[in-house]
Amino acid sequence: MNVTRSSAHTTRRGSPDWFTGTVWLDEIAPAPGPAKVRVLRVSFEPGARTAWHTHPAGQTLHILSGSGRVQKAGEAAISVQPGDTVWIAPGERHWHGAAPDRSMVHLAVQAEPDGKGTAWAEHVSDQDYGP
Repeated sequence: MNVTRSSAHTTRRGSPDWFTGTVWLDEIAPAPGPAKVRVLRVSFEPGARTAWHTHPAGQTLHILSGSGRVQKAGEAAISVQPGDTVWIAPGERHWHGAAPDRSMVHLAVQAEPDGKGTAWAEHVSDQDYGP
């Protein structure tokens, strides 16, 4: 058993290569072998969002606070609220982020088989993000 104290976590800003707007990342649990499960607490300022991306083993998002949006490629964006949980299938192209006028915080849980995690693509257009 290993207890990691909250003081051991360092908050880092999300890369502008992967996010639009201001996003803060707190790694709750890295992906150590053999489990290879990674957990992040992701805080999005209003209007902030990920770029389009996929995960080789899928991803679960659990909304902790605020108001957000998620979208699967080819479908309409969906609003999400605290307590909502979203499952994204392996290889499913998607994005997620805050509503335009509200911040949003979620837990992101994903397996990283063979040390491979997120495959990032282009930024989400304002048209895809919506009003």
